[in-house]
Amino acid sequence: MADSLTDRDAALLRRAIALAGEARARGDRPFAAVIADADGAVLVEAGSTQGASGDGTLAHSEMNACGAAIRAGISRGTLAQATIYSSGEPCAMCSAAIFYTGLGRLVYGLSNAAILHLRNAQPHTAGLSLTCRGVLETAHAPPEVIGPCLEDEAAAPHHGYWIPGAA
Repeated sequence: MADSLTDRDAALLRRAIALAGEARARGDRPFAAVIADADGAVLVEAGSTQGASGDGTLAHSEMNACGAAIRAGISRGTLAQATIYSSGEPCAMCSAAIFYTGLGRLVYGLSNAAILHLRNAQPHTAGLSLTCRGVLETAHAPPEVIGPCLEDEAAAPHHGYWIPGAA
């Protein structure tokens, strides 16, 4: 999937990964998202706020970014041409939010499988087994999905977070 990653995509995905590190540093989960317009100008940046808020729903980074884009009054036309860059593969809830926000493109770093591996997730802690593609391909006009990309870089904010002391 990384074959279709442009230099601009890589730079903006790296920005999301850096923001994921910032989220972790402030005590939140190590996830972040950036929404950029068709020309690559950043419209919205958001990190996870799950630690600060205790909210396991609206505090996901993609939910924060989509909500911020809507509150900022960014037009549907602009969003349809925009890309959301997510440090990790969006969950089913965030994938649906990406669709309903009207974003035309998604580029993500760390795959859900890699996240589960880093978390040492067991069947009872793995959550939903839907991929972002699995959710979005059910849409009448799904956004383009590119990922996983830059997985080694995207994994960095997660090392030692899920299992303290693990490298």
